[in-house]
This record gives sequence, structure tokens and C-alpha cells, in this order.
Amino acid sequence: MSYEELLKKARQELPESVFIKERFEIPKVKGFIQGNNTIVVNFVQIAKTLGREPEHLLKFVLKEIAAPGKLDGQRLIIGSKISASLINQKIKLYANTYVLCPECGKPDTKLIKEKTVSSLKCAACGAKHPVRLI
Repeated sequence: MSYEELLKKARQELPESVFIKERFEIPKVKGFIQGNNTIVVNFVQIAKTLGREPEHLLKFVLKEIAAPGKLDGQRLIIGSKISASLINQKIKLYANTYVLCPECGKPDTKLIKEKTVSSLKCAACGAKHPVRLI
């Protein structure tokens, strides 16, 4: 078998999801400032869209903006005034680090933990990359 034939055969055996070029959209933060607190009303929805636990996203965002905060049902309450653009920027950084596959750029990934190492495993292309713990 020639290289081209092998390549064609391998391509036919790939899952359909590899060829679909859908646009992955991260929802923008919806929130408001109340006194000295910033309230993000769609925080849990954003975490669900990213396919991650809200607690994991919460830990990352709070560490990045260096502010106290907590989940209150579906919303996030941050103990200081933070702009929506800064929160959106940190969520985008989270998605690039912990959601999108570095190989194929698809969001079809899972965070897996083996002993002390966390990895990002892609369901679309099969790539596996270590990620730092939060």
C-alpha cells in the first residue's frame, strides 16, 4: 500500500466530529455591580458551555483576578468591583488553557487526573496534553 492509500484509509476511519467546523462561542458575562460586589448572573451557564465544573472555573477566575468570591446558586458573587471585560478575558484564558485542544482547537476535551498530573484529553483527535493545577 502506498502512503497516499494509507492516508486515505486513516482519514476514512476518523470520527465525523473531526471534520465538522462549528464555531465554539464562549458566552459573555452578564452581570452588574451591587455596592462593592460584582455579580455575574450567568456564571454556571458559562461553565456548562465550557463543559467544566463551575467550581473549577470559579477557582481559576478568582485566582486570576485576585479577589474573593463565591457561588450563590447560578451566580457568582465577587467581593470587589471587577469589569465584565476583565472577567471575560480570564474566562477566555481558562478556555484556551483547560478546554480547547492545543492540537486541533476543538472544545471536545476532558480534564483527567492521574496521580499528581492533570491532563487535557481530546475526544476529537485523541491528543493528550498536561495542564497545570489550579
